[in-house]
Amino acid sequence: MLALFDLDNTLIDRRGGLKDWARGFVRSRRLSQGAVSTICDRLRERAYPADFVDLRVLLGLSDTPGDLWHEYVDGIARSVRCAPEVRKGLEELRVAGWTLGVATNGAGDVQRAQTCRDRAHVALRRRLCVGGNRRPETGVRAL
Repeated sequence: MLALFDLDNTLIDRRGGLKDWARGFVRSRRLSQGAVSTICDRLRERAYPADFVDLRVLLGLSDTPGDLWHEYVDGIARSVRCAPEVRKGLEELRVAGWTLGVATNGAGDVQRAQTCRDRAHVALRRRLCVGGNRRPETGVRAL
């Protein structure tokens, strides 16, 4: 038996993690509090390296977009949480014989960092399928 889950806002609280990361980022850069909204609005659905080209300009930062992206990947991975009841449910499914995985369309490095950071990977056994497009490939949905 196979169970596939979306990651962001299903297995982990990405919205809360994004807001926490944005607050810390804004504080560390001494940006105006309005920058939190700018960041959260821009990255609300998902984030990709190209988003940091625009954010760099909008926020008046001198960092390279690549450096900002890496800072985001590390920071969001530290900020997201998998609720204990979600983790427990995943473990129960795994013990019952289910093969668990993630089918997601987010940026692969962010998705891997998020699953590994909050121990969701223990129940998932590190099974990860990254679609990278708006939705995972048709073949993934047909499983």
